[in-house]
Amino acid sequence: MKPRSQLQRSYPQVKICGLTRPDEAVRCAVAGADAIGLVFFAKSPRNVSIKQAKTIADALPDEVAAVGVFVNASFDFILKRVKGCGLSMVQLHGRESPALARRLKGEGVGVVKGLFVDGLPGLDEARKYPVDGYLVECAKGPLPGGNAMAWDWSAAKDFGYGFPLVLAGGLSPENVTEAISAALPAAVDVSSSVEIEPGRKDPDRVARLIAAVQRTSSLFPKKVLQPVFSLYPLTLHD
Repeated sequence: MKPRSQLQRSYPQVKICGLTRPDEAVRCAVAGADAIGLVFFAKSPRNVSIKQAKTIADALPDEVAAVGVFVNASFDFILKRVKGCGLSMVQLHGRESPALARRLKGEGVGVVKGLFVDGLPGLDEARKYPVDGYLVECAKGPLPGGNAMAWDWSAAKDFGYGFPLVLAGGLSPENVTEAISAALPAAVDVSSSVEIEPGRKDPDRVARLIAAVQRTSSLFPKKVLQPVFSLYPLTLHD
């Protein structure tokens, strides 16, 4: 039987981002998360060390992907953490070059590239990046990421018909159904709206959000959703 992160779906995948504790990551996985995000960005309150991230990744069930989130980091910085933590995929969330994405893919690493409706790189640059999916948000906050700011999610809908779309920015248990209806994404990415405090997840809000996503199958009667977050068998070069 294939892991749930690799099955075709009739509702979007869910990535819960910004985990800092293994027990909370496991609770997210048990609730139905397909991927867990580990942030490697010093300015973020959710920043984790290699040791922290490895402990979290090691605790996850086999079917849940561990995704490292990076902002304008070097190839060596990223690959050290991929190898040291056993990450399945990386999310490039700054102004990384297509060459960096290509180089990581050449190492057997899954890649998701962040694109921004009101920032750079924009949606029109998607074809430059040889990646597995594109996380789209509005880029209006003080830090890279959604900054808990809701936006016009329908602005990403047309993009999602041509590319594997991960919707992010301001998503919560209360509005995720509305957001999915507006954009019809392949996956959603959520962090601050399911937190007690930065880096600490509220299991009830996580469970409510995932349950709401799983009830959106009726919105996709003619669209089979291919997974974005997958379990890559790493074949890293020495």
